[in-house]
Amino acid sequence: MLIKPSIKTITVKSLVNVLSFLALILLLITGLNFRSLSTQAIENQALAHAELVKAGLTAHMKADIMDRRDYYLDEIKGLHHVNSLNIIRGDVVTKQFGPGKAQERAADGIAKQAFDTKKPVFILKEFSLQPTARVIIPYIASQQGGLNCLSCHNVAEGTVLGGIDIELDVKEYRDHALWVMVGLLALSIVAFALVFVNTARTIKNHVQQPLETLIDHAMTAYRQHQPVSPDQFHSREFSNVADEINLFNTEIIAHQDMLQKKNQELLALNDEIESTLRETIYTMGVIEEKRSHETANHTRRVSLFSQLLAQKAELTPREVELITAASPLHDIGKLGIPDDVLMKPGRFTEDERNVMMNHPAIGYAMLKHSQRDTLVAAGIIAYQHQEKWDGSGYPQGLAGENIHIFGRIVALADVFDALYSPRIYKEAWSVEKVVEWLGEQRGIHFDPRLVDIFLANIDEFVAVYNRYPADKETEM
Repeated sequence: MLIKPSIKTITVKSLVNVLSFLALILLLITGLNFRSLSTQAIENQALAHAELVKAGLTAHMKADIMDRRDYYLDEIKGLHHVNSLNIIRGDVVTKQFGPGKAQERAADGIAKQAFDTKKPVFILKEFSLQPTARVIIPYIASQQGGLNCLSCHNVAEGTVLGGIDIELDVKEYRDHALWVMVGLLALSIVAFALVFVNTARTIKNHVQQPLETLIDHAMTAYRQHQPVSPDQFHSREFSNVADEINLFNTEIIAHQDMLQKKNQELLALNDEIESTLRETIYTMGVIEEKRSHETANHTRRVSLFSQLLAQKAELTPREVELITAASPLHDIGKLGIPDDVLMKPGRFTEDERNVMMNHPAIGYAMLKHSQRDTLVAAGIIAYQHQEKWDGSGYPQGLAGENIHIFGRIVALADVFDALYSPRIYKEAWSVEKVVEWLGEQRGIHFDPRLVDIFLANIDEFVAVYNRYPADKETEM
C-alpha cells in the first residue's frame, strides 16, 4: 500500500524547492554582480597606474630627463599587484625621437587593437592558479588639461603616441570574491535552515497538531453528542471547520435518531410479522390436526419436542427458532389426502397406503414457493420427516446425513408422540416400550446420535408431554 505524504512533508518539500531555486538565482546574480564589480575595480586600478605612468613620463619629458625614466618605471613596477609594466612606443614617437629603451617595445596584435580603437583592452585570466589581468591603455595626443602632449610631440591631436601594457596579479581579488561567495552560500544555508525549521514548526503547531486535535475532538463529539469548542484553535480556518463539524454532527445525530426510531418501528413490525407467521403456521398445523383426528395438542408437542431435541443437539439459536416455528406444518400435506383414506380406522390397502405416502410431496408442493426462512424450513420438514436413516423411508429414499437435520429431528419427535399417545387404531405405549423400540430403531429409522440424545433426556420429553396431554385441549 502506497503511504501518502503528510501536509507537513508536502509543504516543506514545496518550500525547499522554491527556496533552493531562489537561493540559486540569488547566488548567481550576486556572483555575477560581484565579478562585475571586481572586474571594474581591476580596470580602475590599471587605469590609475596608466595615468600615473603617463604623468611621470610627461614630467620627465618636460624636465628633459627622459634618459632616467627606467628608474621611474622600475619604481612603478614595484607597486603592489603589478607583475609587469611595459611602454609601447608608437610609430610617430619613434619617428620623431628615435628608438626607445629596453622597457619600451613595439605594439603586438592586441596593442594594435587598442591603438586602432583608441580604447583600453582588458584580458582577464581568472580561472588559473595565478589569475592575472592584462591591460593595454593607449596614450592619445591632446592639448586638453595640464598635460599638453602637443607641446612636445609634432603630431595632430588625437594621434596615438603609444601605450602602457600592464599585467596585474588579481589573485587577491579572485580569492576575496570566492570568500564572499562562500560567505553568501553559508548565509543562504543558515537562512534556509532557519526558514525550514520555522516552517516545519509553524506547520506542526498551526496545521498538523490542530488538525489531529480537530479529528480527535470531532470523533469524541460524535460519540458523546457534544460540540467541538472552536475557541481552542488559534486560526480562523480551524475555528470555522470546528463550527462546520458541529453543524454536521447535529444533522447526523438528528438523522441517526430518526433512523433509529424507524429501525425500531421496522423491528417491531418485523416481530409482529414473524409472530403472525408463527401463529398462522401453528394454526394451520392445528387445522390439519383436527382434520386428521389426531390426539389433542399433537402439533404443540411435536413443536416442543423438536425444540428441545434441537437444543440438546446443539443447533444454533436461529436453527432452534426455525425448527420450533416450522415443525407444526410437518403433516400439512395431509390436507390433500381424501377423508376416506385419512380417517380410516383400520389398516390401509396397498392403494390407500400409496395415497397416504403422498402427503410429504403434497406438503412440500404447498410450501416450496415461499422464500421466507420459516416456510422454507417447513417445506424441508414436510418433505423429509418420513425419510429413514437407512434409506428405506419415503418419498425420496434419502439416507443418513443426506436427510436434513430438521427432517431427522421432527421424524423422531413425531414418532415418539405417535407411540406415546393413544390413537384410534392403538393404545398408548408405555415409556419403557417406547424406549426399547427407539433403541431398536437406532441407525435404522432414526439418526443414532439423535436417538442417544433423546433417550438420555427421556424424562424431559415425558414432562413436556405431561404439560400438554393428549386427552384435553390446552390454550395457546
